[in-house]
Amino acid sequence: MNALLLRWRSWAPFLLSILRIVASFLFMQFGTAKLIAFPASIMPDGSTVSIASLIGIAAALEAFGGLLLLFGLFTRPVAFLLSGEMAFAYFIGHAPQGFWPVLNQGTEAIFFTFLWLYLSAAGPGPWSLDAKVRRER
Repeated sequence: MNALLLRWRSWAPFLLSILRIVASFLFMQFGTAKLIAFPASIMPDGSTVSIASLIGIAAALEAFGGLLLLFGLFTRPVAFLLSGEMAFAYFIGHAPQGFWPVLNQGTEAIFFTFLWLYLSAAGPGPWSLDAKVRRER
């Protein structure tokens, strides 16, 4: 039983990489949906946002920051930046609609805030460009 537990724990770094990859793929979609309506628009009128608007800047951070996280490139600073962006998104866009995240539709913003904060401390895991660059040095 102890050997099984040790083997399972040895997978932690690889599961960290999988968490980063899956979460960033999901996160990127919020940005691309706002910027280029892919896979579909999520704006109330079905349009895309202006890159010069506050929502446009957030969408660019989500799309391009998510892409960097997907590949595990500059993971710690990008994750920290995106954690802050999601915290701002929650307090600017969701919290004014009410206290409970399930009712103000801020659950994803809170989740991504803390997930990216965790990744900014934990790093990208072994399956990342950051790890590849570190190994080559």
